[in-house]
Amino acid sequence: MAKPKKRFICTECGSVSHRWQGQCSDCSEWNTLVEEAPETKFSAKHDLSTGGKPIMFESLDSPTKPLQRQTTGLAEFDRALGGGIVPGSAILMGGEPGIGKSTLLLQAAAAIARGGGDAVYVSGEEATGQVRMRAGRLGLADAPIRLAAATSVRDILTTLADGAPPALLVIDSIQTMHSDMIEGAPGTVSQVRASAFELIRYAKENGVALVLVGHVTKDGNIAGPRVLEHMVDVVMSFEGERSHQYRILRALKNRFGAVDEIGVFAMEGHGLAEVSNPSMLFLSGREEPMAGSSVFPAMEGTRPVLVEIQALIVRLQSGATPRRSVVGWETSRLAMLLAVLESRCGLNFSSAEVYLNVAGGYRLSDPAADLAVAAALVSALADKPLPLNSIWFGEVSLSAEIRPVAHTGLRLKEAGKLGFNSASGPADNGQSVEGLRYTGLSGLMALVDRVMASA
Repeated sequence: MAKPKKRFICTECGSVSHRWQGQCSDCSEWNTLVEEAPETKFSAKHDLSTGGKPIMFESLDSPTKPLQRQTTGLAEFDRALGGGIVPGSAILMGGEPGIGKSTLLLQAAAAIARGGGDAVYVSGEEATGQVRMRAGRLGLADAPIRLAAATSVRDILTTLADGAPPALLVIDSIQTMHSDMIEGAPGTVSQVRASAFELIRYAKENGVALVLVGHVTKDGNIAGPRVLEHMVDVVMSFEGERSHQYRILRALKNRFGAVDEIGVFAMEGHGLAEVSNPSMLFLSGREEPMAGSSVFPAMEGTRPVLVEIQALIVRLQSGATPRRSVVGWETSRLAMLLAVLESRCGLNFSSAEVYLNVAGGYRLSDPAADLAVAAALVSALADKPLPLNSIWFGEVSLSAEIRPVAHTGLRLKEAGKLGFNSASGPADNGQSVEGLRYTGLSGLMALVDRVMASA
């Protein structure tokens, strides 16, 4: 009998190699090749043109029964999902250890169970007694959740097949699941892929909403094969710093709703509490004007969120190498903005250390934050506070122009609702909000002149 050939799969890009090597030849990542289980009689190559059963094709205009979303009892969770859980959907949730993934899903399962739905929670990491202790601490001990501690996918699916399919099935976590159809220890590429495939197929065939908890690597990416994110319908990231109170649930992929929609929670003694107005959370503690502080109206999906950007400039003695430290924003974007301020506006940052922080541990990816960051940097350099009730937004080009951004009206309305009375942004804005004075800036020099002229 011929010896089976070994195959090595890259956990980052999924490429296949027939020999192990330290660096993947496709994605250039190091130490990502792991051996896949040998082929079985089910996975070996054979003639696929015979032995199957014919399938039925349908047209795009065929009548389809609309899917009714099921609410989780947590409005912020439903917002991030696009309005609730779609029956038969597969959701992958990742996040740092201890961030609150299990707590959030246990609260959602309890709300569904109390509302009359059948919720099943399967833990592969904790014993049932440990889950009960957490439920008691959260005040959920009376919730009629079906709880189990298991790691065998075959045992889980066999048990669920005996009765009616549940409305919600939570697997915590997919890296602990094991399928006896193939060889390999739990957590390997082949096991994660096979276990997820069997669970997703059960969810699709029976209309069960499936939630898979995924571990993350040190880089913040979901551990396991990249194909796992392609197999599911929704990929969610639970973010936040454990030293901070708030948590952000972000949708990275959503086949049934908007991408980049967020839900905001605050970690409290009784569990995760919803934050209906996150702007007030991120702006708390701003009583007095301070140099280097600006407010930016960020857009997260359809929701505007006002966050504070803080900058600190420290002059160094000659010969020292200045540092550039950024928390919550892109370091490369800061370097570009500093270069534009030096080259186009004549400001000197080369002999100073620059520290930039987005308050509350919030992470910004909106390019409209350029103007707010520039305002904070110029304010810190001149040691002149910006107006306390003002917001700043606009994208800065390499020619120091301030370009228009999307959702200007929503940003201004959110600022006006929270009591801000002035806004600065692109010159060709064309939108206004009652009670909010808008100042259009054609370039960064106009920003520098305005900050330098302030009291």
